[in-house]
Amino acid sequence: MNAKIPKLSFAELPNSIASLLRSKYERLGYLGEFFARTAHQEEALVAFIQFTDAAKGALDFRLVELIALTIATRQEIAYEKNQHERLCIKLGYSRDWVAEVETLGTQGNTLMSTAECLVQQFVLHAVNNNGRGSSQLLNQIVDQFGHEDAVAIQMVMARYVAHALLINCMDIAAPVPSIFEDGFGI
Repeated sequence: MNAKIPKLSFAELPNSIASLLRSKYERLGYLGEFFARTAHQEEALVAFIQFTDAAKGALDFRLVELIALTIATRQEIAYEKNQHERLCIKLGYSRDWVAEVETLGTQGNTLMSTAECLVQQFVLHAVNNNGRGSSQLLNQIVDQFGHEDAVAIQMVMARYVAHALLINCMDIAAPVPSIFEDGFGI
């Protein structure tokens, strides 16, 4: 944890940020450390939150969670991975599906749909190669989902990559354990 960037409490957040995070704060019962530390850049954080919401747009929420879990697992971001595991359980996705997503395609997929496997393959290729050489997979994404959702998939991917970079720079620890450590949702 980077103690040189002070954490703000929810009460200390600028109103513009607090209003955007209030429902999440009330649902979780805590203010995520990412927001507590990045709120020192009010306009940028407001734009980041708005970008997140806009990027997800009408994209199927299961795909959003697939992208979030894939990037968090690939980038070793327990902060994000553990929270998204819990959200997946709350949304009704099975623990086995979450576990399969987190294998990053290394153990054969039986619960992920063909379309989900394609999205994960694209995300992993793009992240591993900084987007280079991803156009063939992107074309398959367009064929599968249409160009609007293909752009949304890329935007959501970019959001979670940026988030991972910031979390790693600040060395922020996970606020909750993995569902596979504490049995959450059983």
